Amino acid sequence: MSLTTTASAEASASPEAPATPAKTREIGIIMNGVSGRMGYRQHLVRSILAIRDEGGIELSDGTRVTVRPLLVGRSEAKLAELAERHGIADYTTDLDAALADPQWEIYADFLVTKARATALRKAIAAGKTIYTEKPTAESLEESLELARLAREAGVKTGVVHDKLYLPGLQKLKRLIDSGFFGRILSVRGEFGYWVFEGDWQPAQRPSWNYRTEDGGGIIVDMFPHWNYVLENLFGTVESVYAQAAVHIPDRWDEHGERYTATAEDAAYGIFELEGGAIAQINSSWTVRVNRDELVEFHVDGTLGSAVVGLFGAKIQHRNATPKPVWNPDLADDHDYAADWAGVPTNEVFQNGFRQQWEEFLDSYVLGTDYAFDLLAGARGVQLAEAGLASSREGRKIELTPLTEG
Repeated sequence: MSLTTTASAEASASPEAPATPAKTREIGIIMNGVSGRMGYRQHLVRSILAIRDEGGIELSDGTRVTVRPLLVGRSEAKLAELAERHGIADYTTDLDAALADPQWEIYADFLVTKARATALRKAIAAGKTIYTEKPTAESLEESLELARLAREAGVKTGVVHDKLYLPGLQKLKRLIDSGFFGRILSVRGEFGYWVFEGDWQPAQRPSWNYRTEDGGGIIVDMFPHWNYVLENLFGTVESVYAQAAVHIPDRWDEHGERYTATAEDAAYGIFELEGGAIAQINSSWTVRVNRDELVEFHVDGTLGSAVVGLFGAKIQHRNATPKPVWNPDLADDHDYAADWAGVPTNEVFQNGFRQQWEEFLDSYVLGTDYAFDLLAGARGVQLAEAGLASSREGRKIELTPLTEG
């Protein structure tokens, strides 16, 4: 039943106390980089257009927020095609003009990393609220500069933390908050899949991912994710030891041209966390999957353990833990997989990108604090930079707390 219908029914029942109509506010959002895979699928179609097509979202104060996207990109033909396909009235190749127009309140950035900082600076100078993909910049120094500029300009910012909204990780958070694990000892993460080289089958990732000079590399791509996952679930990352590798040096681009990969396609990291837990996370585009999902985290604690992925989660309590005995001379026919119990879903999880968009819009309209800001994004860049330095120098890198100053 719609809000309007509900209000009419209440007014009919109590004519002396008519219901107050809900306020509606339309927010114009500049969406830069929607022709890319992530910007198009997750941010435009599954988030902003989904919110628009359902009539917006209702905030805790009763305000209904609707959204109006402005598509920005380099190719007018691509933008026109997207706009026609999805019934979008506004698109432009002129970012400066879009930023100068007060009807567009939020600037959302889904560009490749090399182009992001320049665009974010422009948006900050224009006083726009910012919502951006990560990494927020190519270097820690630049990411901190952006956070400082935004703070000085009084600009509200948000950085995508999508992995926290995965159903599996939300189940994991529920387990952590309940005290299921006792003291958490360790986290082991496995992420990745085989990305084809591009010679006999087209690669399923763009070629720039494998060129350092174009902002590529799995450390720059994934360590910002691991930073916010670890710090929001288990504790702040205090040090990192990482080993990067270019396992496949020869690849073929989108035009079938052979090129030399200069950026790592795999990284093996050990992270020391606040409170003493140790995390080990392997990230690889050169691994053939033999696990239930493309990412899995195995968490061990004094009272219990869990294995979670994108969607699934299974647990083993200390009272249900078997007692294995190592004997290499005898085959072990124990079914260890049967010792784990599934975690029920118990709720409906929506698309994680959309959920975070809704939370950011709520925070923006109501003026509340938002934790996942440009400084949080800078911490992800810090971990990526430290991971690259660790691999290059062959040593553990300690991380220092960041400030915008």
